[in-house]
Amino acid sequence: MDFVTGLRCRECGRAYPAEALHVCDYCFGPLEVTYDYERIGATVTRERIASGPRTIWRYGDLLPVADANPVDLGAGFTPLVRADRLAAELGLGELWIKDDTANPTGSFKDRVVSVALTKARQLGFKVAACASTGNLANSVAAHAARAGMGSVVLIPSDLETAKITMTTVYGGRVIAVEGNYDDVNRLCAELTSERPSWAFVNVNVRTYYAEGSKTLAFEVAEQLGWQAPDHVVVPIGSGSQLTKVAKGFDELGRVGLLDEAPSVRISGAQAEGCSPVATAFAEGTDAIRPVKPSTIAKSLAIGNPADGWYALDVIRKSGGSCASVTDDEVLEGIRLLARTEGIFAETAGGVTIATLAKLAAQGVVRSDERVVAMVTGHGLKTVEALSGTAGPSATIPPTLDAFDEAFGRFEEYDPTGGPATTAATTTNPSVQVARSN
Repeated sequence: MDFVTGLRCRECGRAYPAEALHVCDYCFGPLEVTYDYERIGATVTRERIASGPRTIWRYGDLLPVADANPVDLGAGFTPLVRADRLAAELGLGELWIKDDTANPTGSFKDRVVSVALTKARQLGFKVAACASTGNLANSVAAHAARAGMGSVVLIPSDLETAKITMTTVYGGRVIAVEGNYDDVNRLCAELTSERPSWAFVNVNVRTYYAEGSKTLAFEVAEQLGWQAPDHVVVPIGSGSQLTKVAKGFDELGRVGLLDEAPSVRISGAQAEGCSPVATAFAEGTDAIRPVKPSTIAKSLAIGNPADGWYALDVIRKSGGSCASVTDDEVLEGIRLLARTEGIFAETAGGVTIATLAKLAAQGVVRSDERVVAMVTGHGLKTVEALSGTAGPSATIPPTLDAFDEAFGRFEEYDPTGGPATTAATTTNPSVQVARSN
């Protein structure tokens, strides 16, 4: 069933029909989807959701498009992992990782693209396009292939090799632009008017695309037994994901799927090399000043975030916080999550975990809270970030003596920290030990 009532300007409140619109023609504010929550509340139940597919489309009543055959690669219903070992290291109590590395193309972007292309196809578009820092490009190309649509994605020319390769393999056009994401996004905004038959998922159908992020909140609540967490930590690129996670929890309360009205503190995470929202939060200002990105966390390298102010507003109203971390802290965040919980995150995930650690050390994220950290992409996409810091513990000839000399006695092996330090003091020139490990 379709419960969409139309679109509404987030600034002046003007109403629009549910068409391929994204900007108010009166005040130029962004548009968002509006729903008939009374009808949804009378229709949707926990049992109705549980009987649906194990994808984002189990929440179809709360999404902006009704389609019996959506463009679906199986996005969503990713693991919510109880992270007790990581919690112990950070001095927290109940900590969960929402592991969106398990999505079809390895990132949360599969959620938003599945919704966007389903709506785009319904609106009659034949070509899917986007500006991307990599993950969105992967997802648009994959979903377009599934839908039988053409795809054209524009990316900064310095993206990680894995993301470029993954996008090209799906058969669409990949255009590398000399510049950063903000340069690419400006070009896409110009192309939207030049190519009106193309669905630019994060421009002319952005209003629908953004709604896919709500499913993170829906899943977390369902996986926690239809309870909202106390605190959620979300990485910030454009800021859209954070705002829609907040909207998702609010909607669950409005339609009666939660026993109590949710009161979720939401905190944002950014890399220091691209932290306009965290800077505004720290300075106590409403002004989001654009920056030129310089960080290994390329998927978050958006210097002029479209939803930055709205993300800042959500953080403040929820009682959350926002912080930034250095590139070295990002890499340590990746390693910390991997060695404690067995989850390999890309650099954006390292930003989330490092920020979580910082906020926990400051007492902002508390030990008496049920906390969820959003890990939004797989580490295999950004292996270059770890170049020179990861490799074999030792390279040895194929003999027991060489192994024993490199590895040391079994009793000296610490399974949580790698080979004992004595294993790195061999004098045999045929045994090469990686001391960085």
